[in-house]
Amino acid sequence: MTHPRYPHPVAQGASETGQAALTALYQHRLVSTHQLHRMITPHHARSEAVRRQLQLLRADGLVDCVNRRRRGQTELLWWLTERGAEAVEATGLLPARPYRMSSHAAAGPLQGHTLATVETGLAFITHAARLGHECGPLDWSPEIAHYYRADDRPGEDLALIPDAVLHYVHTHGDQRTLLTLFIEVDRTQMTVGRLASKLHAYAAYRAYTPKNPPRAPRKKTVGQPAWRSRYPLFPRVLLVLTGATAARLQRRIADLRSLAAADPDLSAAGIRAGVTTLEDLAEHGPFAPIFTPILGPATATDLWLNTAHASAAA
Repeated sequence: MTHPRYPHPVAQGASETGQAALTALYQHRLVSTHQLHRMITPHHARSEAVRRQLQLLRADGLVDCVNRRRRGQTELLWWLTERGAEAVEATGLLPARPYRMSSHAAAGPLQGHTLATVETGLAFITHAARLGHECGPLDWSPEIAHYYRADDRPGEDLALIPDAVLHYVHTHGDQRTLLTLFIEVDRTQMTVGRLASKLHAYAAYRAYTPKNPPRAPRKKTVGQPAWRSRYPLFPRVLLVLTGATAARLQRRIADLRSLAAADPDLSAAGIRAGVTTLEDLAEHGPFAPIFTPILGPATATDLWLNTAHASAAA
């Protein structure tokens, strides 16, 4: 798999690898050198090409970095400076994002979660390349807001913000199926109850149908759930757990399933949801039986989550 090619240069003088690095950093905010190598130059055995380009971009004031100690080794974490973000925005290649990374934020408490979300996306990229499917560095977007209202909080505007929305094209012969995924990454730093409440929010969003404005411009939107303006089918919900021993993560999965089974709104929503560990996802890929369904029998299944998919686009 090669890194994406762009019709317009992000930064004058930067190589194609440098251009790809700038765009990936804009999309994902904070990425390690090793992660960038796997994103944009997986066809190279070593990461020297990425490292060289990152240093050139840093000298031009487009990117910056901070050190992180991990497993006894130091690695560099990279983000775009304000100048780098403006250079990407000027191309119009990606939706503009108001968020800006800083040295303080890069070294702060969200560092681990941001990198774990990138690692989750990389697992899909890696296995898509192996299986002949399609998923690239720009096929998942972090923290996209989905607004809704819920019956238990009348009059209040709520926002469902998945850790990532990922698009994956599964190919089998001439058949192509677009899978859209809501991804939540849990590093065991929140209570299981809080994790269950996020699942409840997905059920509420799926059920939310906006009231018609007095002069609705398009009659065909009358009575349609809000999510249909974005997706042909409601995305699958995947919870990816990491940050603890395998035994502890399995206990967490069992507790989460118990809380989910006790939520009548979630049971009635018809959401296809599964949970796995980041380690299993990275090792075996999404089409191995690594997902435990959130509802129903705890029989391990793959990304299809035991649903018919012969002609579905989700």
